Amino acid sequence: MSDSEDDRPLKAKSKDTISKADDAAMDKQLPSNGHVEPGISMAMGPVEEMDVDKPTTNGTSSSKRKASRANGKSYKEASDSDDDVPLQKKRKTKVAESDDEDDVPLVKKMAKPIKATAAQMGEESDDDVPLGQQLQKEKAVIEEAATKEAQALRRQDKVADAKRKAKKKAASDDDDDDDVPLAKKKKAPVKKEGGAKKVKKEESDDDVPLSRKAPAKKTAGKAKKEETATPAKKGKAKVKKEEKTAEDEEAEAEEEDYRWWEDPTKGDGTIKWRTLEHNGVVFPPDYEPLPKNVKMLYDGTPVDLHPEAEELAYAFGSMLNSTHNVENPTFVKNFMDDFRKMLDSTGHAKDRDGNKVKITKFEKCDFQPIFNHVDAERQAKKALPAAEKKKLKAEKDEAEAPYMYCMWDGRKQKVGNFRVEPPGLFRGRGEHPKTGRFKKRVLPEQITINIGKEAMVPKPPEGHKWKEVKHDQEGTWLAMWQENINNAYKYVMLAANSDVKGQSDFKKFEKARELKKHIDSIRADYQRELKSEVMAERQRATAVYLIDQFALRAGNEKGEDEADTVGCCSLKFEHVTLRPPQTVIFDFLGKDSIRFYNEVTVDLQVFKNLKIFKREPKKEGDEIFDRLTTSSLNKHLSNYMTGLTAKVFRTYNASWTMSNLLKDMKSTGTIPERVKDYNDANRKVAILCNHKRTVAAGHDAQMEKMEDRINGLRYQQYRLKQQMLDLEPKLKKKRGEAYFALPEGIDDEWVKEYQAARVEEERQKIRKKFEKENEKLVAEGQKEMKTKELDERLKVADEMEAMFKEERKKKKKIEAEGKAPTVEKLEQSLEKLDTRIATMRTQAEDRDNNKEVALGTSKINYIDPRLTVVFSKKFNVPIERFFSKTLREKFDWAIKSVDEDWEF
Repeated sequence: MSDSEDDRPLKAKSKDTISKADDAAMDKQLPSNGHVEPGISMAMGPVEEMDVDKPTTNGTSSSKRKASRANGKSYKEASDSDDDVPLQKKRKTKVAESDDEDDVPLVKKMAKPIKATAAQMGEESDDDVPLGQQLQKEKAVIEEAATKEAQALRRQDKVADAKRKAKKKAASDDDDDDDVPLAKKKKAPVKKEGGAKKVKKEESDDDVPLSRKAPAKKTAGKAKKEETATPAKKGKAKVKKEEKTAEDEEAEAEEEDYRWWEDPTKGDGTIKWRTLEHNGVVFPPDYEPLPKNVKMLYDGTPVDLHPEAEELAYAFGSMLNSTHNVENPTFVKNFMDDFRKMLDSTGHAKDRDGNKVKITKFEKCDFQPIFNHVDAERQAKKALPAAEKKKLKAEKDEAEAPYMYCMWDGRKQKVGNFRVEPPGLFRGRGEHPKTGRFKKRVLPEQITINIGKEAMVPKPPEGHKWKEVKHDQEGTWLAMWQENINNAYKYVMLAANSDVKGQSDFKKFEKARELKKHIDSIRADYQRELKSEVMAERQRATAVYLIDQFALRAGNEKGEDEADTVGCCSLKFEHVTLRPPQTVIFDFLGKDSIRFYNEVTVDLQVFKNLKIFKREPKKEGDEIFDRLTTSSLNKHLSNYMTGLTAKVFRTYNASWTMSNLLKDMKSTGTIPERVKDYNDANRKVAILCNHKRTVAAGHDAQMEKMEDRINGLRYQQYRLKQQMLDLEPKLKKKRGEAYFALPEGIDDEWVKEYQAARVEEERQKIRKKFEKENEKLVAEGQKEMKTKELDERLKVADEMEAMFKEERKKKKKIEAEGKAPTVEKLEQSLEKLDTRIATMRTQAEDRDNNKEVALGTSKINYIDPRLTVVFSKKFNVPIERFFSKTLREKFDWAIKSVDEDWEF
C-alpha cells in the first residue's frame, strides 16, 4: 500500500484546506436544536425509511478498490460463544465448544432494526430516559476514569524517572566513599516517627513497565480458594502412565514449572528460537475414484470423467445438502468456470460407448448420484460400533503422533495446524466473490520448511521434494505454502497453548494496557483536530474518533480480484448515509465479507466533517477519507506510543470498560446467577464497543424449547402435589384447590404431548444402554445379548405409557411413587424442582438478553482474559463456565498469572 495520494485513483478529491467561510456555511446547514448525546450505537439492521442526504444508495459498492499490492493475509476470528449449546449440556461440568453465530452472514440474518433494551444492558428499565442517554452517561464516566488513570500513570512515571536518576547519582557518589571506614559506612541514622522506628519502605514498582509487573504473591488462603474455584472433573478418563514415555513426563513437568510470563528476558529480541526440530506436515490422502456404478449425469446420461475432473465433481456433489452454497449463483458460476477449465485440460467426459461428451451447461449436470454415494458412506461411518470408531481414531492418532509436537529450544511444544488442508471448493464467508473456486491439492514442492540448522530435515513423501528449507530464527512458523484462491500464505504454527502463542496474546493485551497512559492525550488531540483547517488532519481526526468511539476497523486496500471489504480509512461515498441532526448510518462489507450495518449518533462536529468529506463533486465510488491511508494513520498513532495501531483501540476500550465494571461489581447468588452477572457486564462491553449481531433465525425456537423444559419441571411439581394428596387428602382443604391445580399455561393437550415425549425418551435411553453393553461384550470376546433382553427392558417404558394413559382416561388421582413415600419427602423434591426452575429461568433470561450481542467476540478477542480470571477467582465461579477446554489451554498464562486483586 502506498502512502502517496497520487497513487490512489479517484474521480473526485477533497480540497487541501477547509476555509472558515466553508466551515461557517456548513454550520448553517446543521440544525441548532435536537442535540443528542454522541458516542452510542442505537441500531444494527436495515432501515425502511429515513430522511437522508442525497445522492446516496445504501449498500455495498460494486466497484473494486485498486492498490499497488494485494493484501495476502488470511485470518479468521475464533468464537467460543456457548449460546447454541443445549441447556442440558451447559449444566455438565465439561464445557463444550460451539461455533459462534458471527460466522453467519449478517445479510442472511437481518430482518428489522435492532434496539438495545435496558434489560440487555443488565439494567432496570427506565422508560423516561432514552437508552442512548443511559449508555452515554455510563460511557462518559468510563472515559473520565480513563483520563484520570492516564494522568496518574504519567505522574508515576515522572516519580519513577526521578528515583532512577537519584539512584544513579547515589551509585556514582558511592564510588567516591571507598576511603570511609566500614564501621562508619554500616551505621546509619534510624529516623523515628511517633515513637516507633521507621522501617525502610520497599522499593516501588511504579517504574516497572506494565508488561514487567509481576502479580502479587498469593496468600495460603487465596491459593486454597483458587483450588476450590475450579474443582476437578469427576469421571474424566486419565491417561495411563505406561502409555507415556519418561521423556513425555519430563517435558510435561517442565511445562508446568515454566512460567514464561514471569520471565522478563523472553520475547525481547528478534530471535525467537535457538534450536528447532519437527517432523513436517501431514498430507491429506490421495483422491480415490468413485466406484464404477456411481457416475455424474449430464443431460440424463452417465459420463466417465478423468480422475482430476471427477475430483471437482465429487467436491460439488458431496455438498448438495449445503443449499446455502450450491444455490448461490456466485458459487455455481465459479465452480463451473474451474470445472470447465479442468475438463478442457483432461479431454472432457465420455459416455458408456466411449464417445466424447462436452460439458458446458450447469443446468444439465446432475450430481445427485455422487451425493447419494457420499451420504451412504457418511451414514455407514456414523453407524459403526463405538469400539470400531475408537479403534479407527486410535490408528489415526498413532499415525499423526510424530507431527503433534516439536522441540522448540529444547522444550516440547504442541503444534497447532500440522495437517495440510485437503482440496475442495472454497466457501469463504459472507459475500466473498471467489466462493465456489476449487482449492487445489497442495504438493510438497509448494511447501517451505523452517527448521534448525542442526536438526534433521523431515522427509517429503516418496518421489517428491520440498520447495525450500529455511532456518529463519525470527519466524515462529514451522512450514509455509501459498494457496491458489487468494494467493494467501498458510503457516503451520504452534498450538494456542504454546509459549510462543501465549506470548503473542500477552503482548497484545499488555500493549492495550500501555495505551492507558496516552488515551487522554490522543482524545484531546483528535477533538482539537476535528476543527483543523488542514483537510488531511481533519480527516485523520475524524477517522480516529470513529475507530475509538465505534470500534470500526482501520481497513486495508484491496486488489481488483479481492473481496470488496472496507474499513474506516477505505469507506466510500455510498457506505455512509447522513441523517440530521447527528445520525450516521454505515453500510458496507466488513472483515471476511460480512455485512457491517450500524446506525450511530456522533458529535455535531463529526457529522459536519462527514458532510464536508461527502460534498460535491464526490459521488458513488469516491473515497470519503481520500487524504488518509491505514499506514499513515498508524504512523501518526505510533508517535504517541511505540507499536500503537488502530486495532489496539478495540482491545483497550473493551478491556478498560470490563475492568471498570468489575471494580464495583458485587456478584452473589447461585453459580448460574453469578455467570449471568458476568454476561451482563460482558454485554455492556459488547454494546459500548459495538460488538453486535442480529437475532439468529432459530432464537425463538430455542426459547420455546427452554420454556417447554421449564413447563416440564412445573408439570413434575404438579404430579408431586397430586401424590401428596394421595397420601394426605386433607391437604386440599388446608392449602387450597389452586395449589393443586394444573400450572398456568399447561393444558390437557400439552400434558398428552409431554407424556408421549417422556415415554419415547425412556425408550431411547434403554436402547442406547443396551447397545453400549453389547459393544462392551463384543470387545471382551463375549456373546451379545439377544433382542429378547431388549424387549424385556423396554417393558419399563411400556408400563410408563400405560400409567400415563390410565391417568388421562379416568382422571384419577396420581398415586404416590417410590419407596416409603411421605409428604415430607415429596415437599423436599418440590423444593429441588423450585431451584432447578429458578436456574433455568435465569439461563433463559440470560440467553434472551444475549440474542443481539456477540459476547464471544468481546470475551475471546478484546477483553483481557485475565479479567475473566479475576471474576472467576473473586466470585468463586469455575473458569470452565467461561472458557472451553480449548480456550483454557489458549489462556493458560492468564489463568495462572493473576489473582483476584489484579487490575487491567
